[in-house]
Amino acid sequence: MGKLETMKERYDQITIPEELNIRIQQEIQNSRKQQEEKRRNKFKRIIRNIEVTAAVVCILFTAALNTSPVFAKEMGQLPVIGELIQIVTFRSYETEKDDIAVSVEIPTLEMIAEDTGTLMDDINQEILIRCNQYADEAVRHAEEYRVAYLETGGTPEEWAEHSIKIIIDYEIKQHNNNYLSFVVRSTENWTNANSESKYYNMDLRTRKMITLKDMLGDDYIELANESIQKQIAERQKSGETFFTAEEGGFTGISEDVKFYINGYNRPVIVFEKYDIAPGSSGEIEFEIIKEN
Repeated sequence: MGKLETMKERYDQITIPEELNIRIQQEIQNSRKQQEEKRRNKFKRIIRNIEVTAAVVCILFTAALNTSPVFAKEMGQLPVIGELIQIVTFRSYETEKDDIAVSVEIPTLEMIAEDTGTLMDDINQEILIRCNQYADEAVRHAEEYRVAYLETGGTPEEWAEHSIKIIIDYEIKQHNNNYLSFVVRSTENWTNANSESKYYNMDLRTRKMITLKDMLGDDYIELANESIQKQIAERQKSGETFFTAEEGGFTGISEDVKFYINGYNRPVIVFEKYDIAPGSSGEIEFEIIKEN
């Protein structure tokens, strides 16, 4: 028997103490537990990273949707579950200078056709230009008022107490499978004379802007005038005050009269403050119902 075989025989004859065997098994179990713990910790880190990444993506998505019409357009082309947002805030900001506070929310319109996303570029461009004009004009009015106020003896401290606020925003009036109707407004809390509004009404079935004539027919002017005169008479009996024709009150609608579509899919004609009634009455509205 060679030397190597003799050493192997002696090694095989060695008896391992029970205590050592138990300790070895314990060390094996401890090693396995440590490896398992390492795997769990690694998995937790991966999950945390995924959660953080998802949160960042969500924030970036919201920011991009709020600031980038290009991004909004691309997102509109992705497959979605349920109804896609069709009118969102394109830009939102607040600023203050010389105690004149300005708050602006500019909407952007995104319509989704059967299989493709179509951004209403012309309408969105008009809204953007209009909102910027509203803001610029309102700030100019406020600054002119501030100069006049200070030049006539007012103090900066007294001016600050006026809390001048300019708000440019929008309101959705109707949004269903048939129509999208909303208004873009500019309001100034120190004067009603410069407040403005623009109503947008769209037929989602044709993807076109809809007019009062489209909703009421060729005789829409006569129909609307008759309905408004009747409603004015009824509301006067209830105590409401309207200007007379001699005072500049209602004498008939124009072709470009403002209106929106309400929850019953009916047109509602809107008159601004002081148009046909005292300013305390606010905006005056008349729902027009077409008899079948």
